[in-house]
Amino acid sequence: MQPYELTLTAAADAIRTRRLSPVELVDSVLDRVEQTEPRHRAYATVTAERARRAAREAADDIAAGRHRGPLHGVPMGLKDLIDVAGEATSASSRVRAGHRARADSTVAARLSAAGAVLVGKTHTHEFAYGLTTPQTGNAWDPDRVAGGSSGGSAVAVAAGTATFALGTDTGGSIRVPAALNGVVGLKPTYGLVPRHGVTSLSWSLDHVGPITRTAEDAALVLTALAGHDPRDPASLPAPAVNHRPGPGTDLTGVRIGVPRTYYFDHVDAEVEAAVRHAIDSLQALGARLVEVDIPMTRYIQATQWGLMVPEATAYHEATLRTVPELYQADVRVLLEAGELMPAGDHLRAQRARTLMGQEWARMLRDVDLIAAPTLPATAVEAGQETITWDDGTVEGVSDAFVRLSAPANITGVPSLTVPVGHDTAGLPIGMQLMGRPLEESLILQAGHAYEQTRPARELAPAAPAPDATHGL
Repeated sequence: MQPYELTLTAAADAIRTRRLSPVELVDSVLDRVEQTEPRHRAYATVTAERARRAAREAADDIAAGRHRGPLHGVPMGLKDLIDVAGEATSASSRVRAGHRARADSTVAARLSAAGAVLVGKTHTHEFAYGLTTPQTGNAWDPDRVAGGSSGGSAVAVAAGTATFALGTDTGGSIRVPAALNGVVGLKPTYGLVPRHGVTSLSWSLDHVGPITRTAEDAALVLTALAGHDPRDPASLPAPAVNHRPGPGTDLTGVRIGVPRTYYFDHVDAEVEAAVRHAIDSLQALGARLVEVDIPMTRYIQATQWGLMVPEATAYHEATLRTVPELYQADVRVLLEAGELMPAGDHLRAQRARTLMGQEWARMLRDVDLIAAPTLPATAVEAGQETITWDDGTVEGVSDAFVRLSAPANITGVPSLTVPVGHDTAGLPIGMQLMGRPLEESLILQAGHAYEQTRPARELAPAAPAPDATHGL
């Protein structure tokens, strides 16, 4: 096994016990970047020299007995919405050409303090306003979408060009690409991870969280990220918690809600079968399955868009009026649409969110977790605009991808996606686990327990380099 293939947990243990040097690990990951990046295009910027320098410093610190914890010397990618002092934060947009961050975001500073090594800034759908990240290819099939908006981060982790990465999630933008690329993605409780220094899409829906290869890895990163920051008005005064799951797989006493409504509607048959099989595995570990009805489903899409669209437009108001031609067409249309939305629609969406949050809180008194598909379908081909379901219903790809993830953003509850298999085309399928606010530890424990029932997951295969007949 090459160092780039190691999970964060395994790499951290090898570094701690001096069986692996951070220099060896970072060099291995950078070699993998050189091998796969021409086809996958996960990175907006690769900071190779910075990474090598940081790896040498980490190795020296660890040799001197100054080991900072499980992230020390471990290579990471940061979504290119996250400020790192002196580095570009392009948001994958021409609008940000030439921009460099003056200071670290809170999450970048916390990861730096933990000793993590920046490999580079990963691509996002422009300003996080989309579900495909069109400039990046899926790790399992580069001719299919990576998912978005944190597509670069998910592909980097799936391909072995980052041991872990950070993404942001406004309507599913961590969980969608994680599920499509066969890795783990965690959207924490709203306000648990500070967003200071992170470019906003929709301030009342935005979250920052980890993309990793395992639930245990996600727990290690979350432990480093979580904690109050007064510079983020939504930041929670939550106590410091070690979220690392225990070694056992016993889920006895855990009540898992299985939706009767919404989450299995208009879902691909292979996706449904894989997720239901995974839910059965949770039951075999001792969990009790309880059927639940998802509340207020008819309002989910309208509420998500009613909150996100005007907030995004407000953020971009100045540049939309001065340099509209610099935005990609799909993003510009959405931003312009926000200018036409009446204030009453936004207010009604806020009211609906409050009511929906109350109803979800009631539902989560009767169960501890909700288990459901992360997405209704696997990765579509690049450029595909719609999905046609068995009953003839036609749905836009972005609408389909956001449909099952949006409720956790609207309500602010934590949500974890874990891989649960592949379809017959070899494309990954994800299961979503949602729980009560600030109960990430239980979600991560359930995800970790499930993973112990499965063979160790392999990285996505290296994509062939493009040639004259099949270019980038």
